[in-house]
Amino acid sequence: MDRHGEAARMRDLGPVVRAVLPGGVRMWVVTDYVLLAELAADPRVGRDWRNWEALRRGEIPDDWPLLGMIRLNNMMARDGAEHRRLRRPLTRTFTRSRVEAMGPRIDQIVGQMLDDLPHRAAPDGTVDLRAHYAYPFPMQVICELIGIPEAWWSRCRELINTVIRADTTAEQFLATEQERHELFQRLFAMRRAAPADDLTSALLAHNEEADDPFTDEELEDTLWTLIGAGHETSISLIVNAIRALLAHPDQLAMVREGGPAVWGQVIEETLRWDSPVGNFPARFPTEDIVVAGVTIPKGDAILAPWSGVNRDPKQYGDTAGQFDITRPVKRHLAFGTGPHVCIGPGLARFEAMAALPPLFARYPELRLAVDPAELSPVPSLFSNSVTGLPVHLGPAKS
Repeated sequence: MDRHGEAARMRDLGPVVRAVLPGGVRMWVVTDYVLLAELAADPRVGRDWRNWEALRRGEIPDDWPLLGMIRLNNMMARDGAEHRRLRRPLTRTFTRSRVEAMGPRIDQIVGQMLDDLPHRAAPDGTVDLRAHYAYPFPMQVICELIGIPEAWWSRCRELINTVIRADTTAEQFLATEQERHELFQRLFAMRRAAPADDLTSALLAHNEEADDPFTDEELEDTLWTLIGAGHETSISLIVNAIRALLAHPDQLAMVREGGPAVWGQVIEETLRWDSPVGNFPARFPTEDIVVAGVTIPKGDAILAPWSGVNRDPKQYGDTAGQFDITRPVKRHLAFGTGPHVCIGPGLARFEAMAALPPLFARYPELRLAVDPAELSPVPSLFSNSVTGLPVHLGPAKS
């Protein structure tokens, strides 16, 4: 899978193209940065899957695995007043102050994982930074924020993987849907009996006071999305930033010379150059719309290729495909835009800032163990990263 090559080829076909997803499902793809940003903010284009005509006609099987990213009952899949009803309580509870309050705990988690990395070496001396650093760290943070017991963390990771992967079978998808429902029902019962300082308890408390509370299904899907987006985006951001710096020693030298202030530029350029979210399904016009001269019929599905448009030469010039931390600051769409913009970019940036500088400070001779071209992409329509990141740590600096 060559995601950026695929995105470039689609751009060559035009600003609006038709694509066939796994399972033979067809969606429109808007490949132009400006047009996609406008589309995401267009009130005629919503996220409610009930408006998907192909689904209403029975053309999409109920066990199509990618439905797990679309057929949700939370703010991601609602528009207008219903979207605001489901988003507002979350913005009040999933706050910047709540994330920042975890700062000491996050630093502690990072420190423990950095200490442990040499013990994770394979027989050839390499350490997989995705498996042993970028992967467990964000999952632990989001699970602690939500209030999921530690004994459940590894299973949560496995369940999320079945949703984001493009090779998930129908049987795996249906089993995941049932298991996550049972998991959340257990969590709700636990937190109703013994509230704690976590997001689950806060949202359950909101339900006790609200005139328009979440249903259990809406609460399940809200927390499920938070777990998925809250760890998968951070994993990919951390992995992609490490890979980019190690593959571009000139940029890494600038980081080492520039000090702490440069890390913000590293994170933003990684978000643009190798966005954690490759494609996000789906949006549905509530009436026929015309985009770049192409009519997209009411109720057709539209895929948002966030990582692709973030390398649009019309937006970023001839160097759009280059990783350059000195690039003048320019808006990117790594977290989407419009009313459904991602609710957690602050957490992703916070975690990346907590994870990246200490790693390169602790292991100053860190280097890739393979050629970057040998790294395998995650088999996912959604996640844009690699399945492993083998490195040689080098001596640790105390």
